[in-house]
Amino acid sequence: MERGYRAENLMPAPPPLPYLIPAGEIQIEQVVVNSRFITTALPVFTVEEVKAALSRIRAAMPDANHHVYAYRIGFGSSVIEGMSDDGEPTGTAGPPALAAVRGSDLGDVLVVITRYFGGRKLGTGGLVRAYTDAAHQVLAAVPRILKIRRVQIGVDLAYSYYERLKRLIAEYDGVIDDESFGQQVSVILTLPESALESFTSRLADLTAGQVVLVRFDAE
Repeated sequence: MERGYRAENLMPAPPPLPYLIPAGEIQIEQVVVNSRFITTALPVFTVEEVKAALSRIRAAMPDANHHVYAYRIGFGSSVIEGMSDDGEPTGTAGPPALAAVRGSDLGDVLVVITRYFGGRKLGTGGLVRAYTDAAHQVLAAVPRILKIRRVQIGVDLAYSYYERLKRLIAEYDGVIDDESFGQQVSVILTLPESALESFTSRLADLTAGQVVLVRFDAE
């Protein structure tokens, strides 16, 4: 984030879950009075990820005139926000993009609007409209998923229960993060926090209580 204006609002409390986030990265292109606007939207969860994404996009299009951006990490009143006009007249690019991000009902999102100047100036009003429209278009098109709070747990159990454990994990929309095989099977998995109580009860039933379960953390 080398050029332009940046604003950040740091709140100590974690954002409430669930909320919508981009399901992946998309890119759309439009032409306004000979200028090309290539707009990218993608999920980001830290400021470091924002910096890395900006560096990647700039490296992919190094001959562009501007890489305007706006991002919002978190959701609701608990967010980190940033924006940049990246060399465009002050207030004509970054603020309109950030306004679109704020109005999108998305969290953990970065929008980068890359402009190739086409030889004709758009004027202050034209720039605001172009960047606003570019941001709105990509945010309307980006696929969305619900971000939910998840918890990581470790399970030690006998080999005879291993296949049933895998089926139970899949049933609760869980993911196996790691597993090892010694005297027992040790599995580290992540699943929705809301499913933890039911999952624990089902696991105790299928193993007749012969299981060791440890909760590591929630995200």
